Amino acid sequence: MLPGRGHNGRAPRLARILGTRTAWTPLGDGEFFCPNCGGDRNYQRLSGRRRFTLLGVPVLPRGETGPVVECASCRRHFGPDALDHPTTTRFSAMLRDAVHTVALAVLAAGGASSRSALETAAVAVRAAGFGDCTEDQLAALVEALAQDTGRVLGGPGGAGLAIELHEALDPLAPHLAPVGRESILLEGARIALADGPYTPAEREVLATVGTALTLPADDVTRLLEAARMPS
Repeated sequence: MLPGRGHNGRAPRLARILGTRTAWTPLGDGEFFCPNCGGDRNYQRLSGRRRFTLLGVPVLPRGETGPVVECASCRRHFGPDALDHPTTTRFSAMLRDAVHTVALAVLAAGGASSRSALETAAVAVRAAGFGDCTEDQLAALVEALAQDTGRVLGGPGGAGLAIELHEALDPLAPHLAPVGRESILLEGARIALADGPYTPAEREVLATVGTALTLPADDVTRLLEAARMPS
């Protein structure tokens, strides 16, 4: 049999004659974290219609495809769930707000009158991204929380504090590795321990932090005990 005359030779020829082509229609755009580029990029959300082609000319519809997310940089296509991952900028803001909320919750549980607790909290909050945070600002915010009965119900460790913590931590937890979630809990533990052993209210707040971060109860207990040990 001559080369190119058998079955193996017919497939490439058929592929040149018959094929499919997708016509993409933009549905929207924005910024996302591109898994292929490994950073924040612009994207287009596309919906496609596939057609059979004959000699490169579209002839018959073959149905819809997508929607997909196309990176404007690498042109790779991803499923719509790629937009669920926060951008680097958004992730940094979520992490900053989480540490700030945990610090306020722990202080509201009994540490707002302690200068050492306020100093420890301010250091943590500044490191998380609020570079101009001061002890006095934190003390004023805790006082405002205590007076806002619509948000802090029943005093320290109440339902209002739990809601605040879940609002800040629930969206962040799925995007953090276990070590990152543990780090946030340990920040809260260090603030609580800055003025002495844990109080029951502080333990209650830290347990809520662990729950919101989806940490098992045994891990929360282990981490809180480890934080008490001298470094």
